[in-house]
Amino acid sequence: MSDPGLGLDGFHHVALITSDYPRAKHFYVDILGAKVIDETLRVERESYKLDLLLPGGAQLELFSFPAPPPRVNRPEACGLRHLAFRCRDVDVARQMLETRGVTCEPVRVDELTGRRFTFFADPDGTPLELYETG
Repeated sequence: MSDPGLGLDGFHHVALITSDYPRAKHFYVDILGAKVIDETLRVERESYKLDLLLPGGAQLELFSFPAPPPRVNRPEACGLRHLAFRCRDVDVARQMLETRGVTCEPVRVDELTGRRFTFFADPDGTPLELYETG
């Protein structure tokens, strides 16, 4: 990435809104293995904010709000398409997810890079990808 004088150092975090905070927290912490950095109840907003750390240093911010509107879930809708997680072996990661009750799509090969990948979804239907980097 070229820096046009902005001083950008890379990617810091992605923020997600969930319809069911306890279920989403369980998914990202207990199933995907993210580590809790901080958890805040924002009483005035009837909202939780959960800061999570992923391997490699990227962070997820998980928010809850009363009655959030549903996400447009077609992959080609404008906006965020999906989140992709690097993994060493997509078969091993896929098998671990499936033993934890997460349904994954069949493994495919990226026609441009030759890398293997699969998709799955979080409890709110946010598309997530495992992308094999070796």
